[in-house]
Amino acid sequence: MTKRVGLVSFVGAIAVFCAAGLAPAQQPQISPDVYNEMKFRYIGPVGNRATAVAGIPGNPNVYYLGAASGGIFKSIDGGIRWDPIFDDQPVSSIGSLAVAASDANIVWAGTGESFIRSHISVGSGIYRSLDAGKTWKLIGWEKTGRVGNVVIDPHNPDILLA
Repeated sequence: MTKRVGLVSFVGAIAVFCAAGLAPAQQPQISPDVYNEMKFRYIGPVGNRATAVAGIPGNPNVYYLGAASGGIFKSIDGGIRWDPIFDDQPVSSIGSLAVAASDANIVWAGTGESFIRSHISVGSGIYRSLDAGKTWKLIGWEKTGRVGNVVIDPHNPDILLA
């Protein structure tokens, strides 16, 4: 019985110690004037609903964003500025994006909005860029309509699961 009381006392002491360590620290008072200095800013391509996002592991500045009604945009400054990189293609709706882990210049895009809605836009297949989005080539699946997910083989960027 002594062991049990000792164990209960030990567990109780640990609980009190942990609770004391989790007690809220005194927060510094922030003047409301600081909030008046903050300005709202729009982040992301204007006028689009994002349907796909891909980045480059280890590079927090480069992102690709696919939109339901407006193509693919690329940011090289962590999302501050977005440039359209898919406007020359005969389709705008993007359902999925992926960047090859073995080569950040290889980007795959599945077209066609994957979220079924009353006003969806169908796609025209799967596209690939070998130069980080500067140029695109239609690879196939033209009659699919929607490609909701693309996954690149980590060992061979020429193999894609869709």
